[in-house]
Amino acid sequence: MNTPQLLSSLPPGTRGVVVEIRIPAEHRSRLLEMGVLIGTTIELVRFAPLGDPVEIKVRGYHLSLRKHEADLVLVRANS
Repeated sequence: MNTPQLLSSLPPGTRGVVVEIRIPAEHRSRLLEMGVLIGTTIELVRFAPLGDPVEIKVRGYHLSLRKHEADLVLVRANS
């Protein structure tokens, strides 16, 4: 079984399932409203040239997250 890893540590093109969101509650609602929920499949699309922001694909659309936010989302990569 794959161990959870940081969303920001996935290589581009890798899909995974969200297993934990460590973002503080006062900032978490924005992600939840955009569909980043525990159990949701997401794909890391690419990093910006300087590594921030990170582009992900979730529920059929593209979303950019700051790297520090992506560092707080744990995923289990699909094998």
